[in-house]
Amino acid sequence: MDSNFLLQNRTATKLYYDYAANLPIIDYHCHLPPDEIAANKQFSDLTEIWLKGDHYKWRAMRALGVPENLITGDTSPEAKFNAWANSVPHLLRNPLFHWTLMELHNPFGITHPLSSSTAAVIYAACNDMLAQPAFSTRNLLQHFRVEFVGTTDDPCDSLEFHKTIRDDNFSIRVSPSFRPDKVFKLQERSVFMNYIRRLSDASGVNINSTDTLLEALAQRVGYFHDLGCRIADHGLETMPPVDEFSSDLDTEFRKFLADSTANFSNPDAFTGHILLHLCRMYHAHGWVQQFHLGAIRNNNQRLMQKIGPDSGLDSVGDFPQAGTLSAFLNALDQNNQLAKTILYNNNPADNEVFATMAGNFNDGSIRGKVQFGSAWWFLDQKDGIENQLNTLSTMGVLSTFVGMITDSRSFLSYSRQDYFRRVLCSLLGDEMEKGLIPADEKLTGDLIRRVCYQNAREYFGIAPARSVRS
Repeated sequence: MDSNFLLQNRTATKLYYDYAANLPIIDYHCHLPPDEIAANKQFSDLTEIWLKGDHYKWRAMRALGVPENLITGDTSPEAKFNAWANSVPHLLRNPLFHWTLMELHNPFGITHPLSSSTAAVIYAACNDMLAQPAFSTRNLLQHFRVEFVGTTDDPCDSLEFHKTIRDDNFSIRVSPSFRPDKVFKLQERSVFMNYIRRLSDASGVNINSTDTLLEALAQRVGYFHDLGCRIADHGLETMPPVDEFSSDLDTEFRKFLADSTANFSNPDAFTGHILLHLCRMYHAHGWVQQFHLGAIRNNNQRLMQKIGPDSGLDSVGDFPQAGTLSAFLNALDQNNQLAKTILYNNNPADNEVFATMAGNFNDGSIRGKVQFGSAWWFLDQKDGIENQLNTLSTMGVLSTFVGMITDSRSFLSYSRQDYFRRVLCSLLGDEMEKGLIPADEKLTGDLIRRVCYQNAREYFGIAPARSVRS
């Protein structure tokens, strides 16, 4: 696993180093904490920056029989790191094995494989580096040549940390993304009602009906827009139905808000009604909307109650997708209210469904207006990336693709962008050498530049970053 890792032939190597390796990064969907960017945080140790919050690693450790107290418990950071180091040699053929080597190499310069025998030396060396200014959050983003970070933010968020980042004139644009998932949790009454109270406070709107709920959401969309938000994001099992919300349901929702003993009979219709109106707001503001579909979340209720969501308790779902997705996009497109849209599937069986669905609603107005999004979550590894690229190439137009996302909470995860670029160059280099595409380096190199950087910059309207150190 040397500098030509994943580059299987001479052509792939040349494509990577001449056209992909040094491109900036547009990270248009991630879960980096904006407060840590605002504070230009220095991490106390390698465990904090690398293992905390990484449910990919947590899942693998549980599978290897590592007890939970060494994963999410209150044991020492070094004990948790050692548990991870002991696990890594047993992860051959899991993408975590690749990512571990890549993330230690860049930015730390560590080239030795992580194991129980190297753990102490690697832990000490990385901790020494993390204490240096070059390893603060802002300087790490600049080290990886990031130009744009799209965080994931609740509509109730004050966005105070985004204001701090903006007012500091940080060279990298860090923008909020509007993620209203909690407004759809109607089936969890106490959670939903607490959220409605928060949203009412944040918006200044007394929410007692669907109309006032939409008024509150519109206020927050406007607030986010004024602070630079241009992206909305949604995590759903499937798209909700449209045209099922009646006046009777509207009355029922009013009673649901006012009476703690009242029930609501059709949560899916409520979700469809609210989401459709939100999507019209996004279109009016010129935003991009993203839909992450198909995960079944929080399966293990025992661990969920103990350690909370986003803890590695989720899996691929097998929900029907095509019908409701088609109807929802069509309802917006009929009145020319369909914003630029990115569709992500969690189930690889849905690749062809999503790739062809995107093609239905490209209307010639914008290059790649509706996107079959990058390989996501369980699919963001070599096999999943190749499958997504192959499906998009055969059933859509690869040259319009806006490229990879990190979808990560870690400031070290930008190695995954490099991983994607290597996979892309290897795939195209192999086909050039086999004569499946022309042996035209400039033609293929231009496609690589577009997919890895240029398309996303144009799609999201992002200016190049200034070269300034924090």
